[in-house]
Amino acid sequence: MSLTLRTISREQHLAYIQSLPAASHMQVPAWADVKAEWRAENLGWFDDRTGEMVGAGLVLYRQLPKIKRYLAYLPEGPVINWFAPNLTEWLDPMLAHLKQQGAFSVKMGPPVIIRRWEAASIKKGIQDPDVKRLRDIEADFIEPRAFEVADRLRRMGWQQGEDGGAGFGDVQPRYVYQVPLANRSLEDVHKGFNQLWRRNIKKAEKAGVEVVQGGYQDLEEWQRLYEITAARDHFRPRPLSYFQRMWTALNNEDPNRMRLYFARHEGVNLSAATMLVVGGHVWYSYGASDNIGREVRPSNAMQWRMLRDAYALGATVYDLRGISDSLDETDHLFGLIQFKVGTGGQAAEYLGEWDFPLNKLLHKALDIYMSRR
Repeated sequence: MSLTLRTISREQHLAYIQSLPAASHMQVPAWADVKAEWRAENLGWFDDRTGEMVGAGLVLYRQLPKIKRYLAYLPEGPVINWFAPNLTEWLDPMLAHLKQQGAFSVKMGPPVIIRRWEAASIKKGIQDPDVKRLRDIEADFIEPRAFEVADRLRRMGWQQGEDGGAGFGDVQPRYVYQVPLANRSLEDVHKGFNQLWRRNIKKAEKAGVEVVQGGYQDLEEWQRLYEITAARDHFRPRPLSYFQRMWTALNNEDPNRMRLYFARHEGVNLSAATMLVVGGHVWYSYGASDNIGREVRPSNAMQWRMLRDAYALGATVYDLRGISDSLDETDHLFGLIQFKVGTGGQAAEYLGEWDFPLNKLLHKALDIYMSRR
């Protein structure tokens, strides 16, 4: 197949994404509006024989301080046929185009899964004192074609650091936790939960926890819970304006793209979450909870409701997003994987993010700058 790459309109880009079973929420055109501090461009790949669009990519450009050169970033993209034997014919024109646009370095995240681990295997691994990381456990599923993709990228000059990401490391999580929903009944999904999860869902029901959907007007209440969470877990929260922009941008593109949920008890909101939908892929993207009311298990009730809603939307996967690959119980992120493993489901490892330095000197300078931050 011979291909042509060119800039496309947002409408063309969206139509292409809508024709697919799923794509990352960071590759929909509206994501450019969420990341308003970056300049954006929509790229399309066309089959020369038929003139048909066969791939798309959202590129975000970040300008380097003081000079008119850019880092070009395709988060969880581009959306192309990654297993095509002629990968160079897809990526070389992209590199040439981005260089022309003033990019000194390109970063992308192929949406390709290498390995999957079932919940039972992870549980076994956690109990084994010799197992320190997810990778120490034998995977239940390995995608051999993913290794071929990695080999091709290396031969083409794309780079990856030891920790999985050159440049400034992986920006998006390399390890995620997913609950597969395709060809399963809800009863089967519920059965997949561990005992603690099932008990907690029952406990919340008994206590009268209700889970409701919110709208734009409820984002201030979301922010209140999110800032309590940030203080408790020691991270810097995003401002309210970010979530307002996200809501407006994503739901203007598709009224069902972003949802907001609250779990409340006796009229008080105890936890909240945002959910994103692109085709058959549904993500739990941000979560927040108060320091009070944990005994009525609002978070379990909320996840179960979100999972059921995802199922009703015809989702094939419910994605709980990032986990650390550390299985060390003293690690501060261990609780996160423990919570997510309770849903049954699977841990998945992506190919990680890759860099192509178009200007080695500037790329190196960015590397140093980012490592100091």
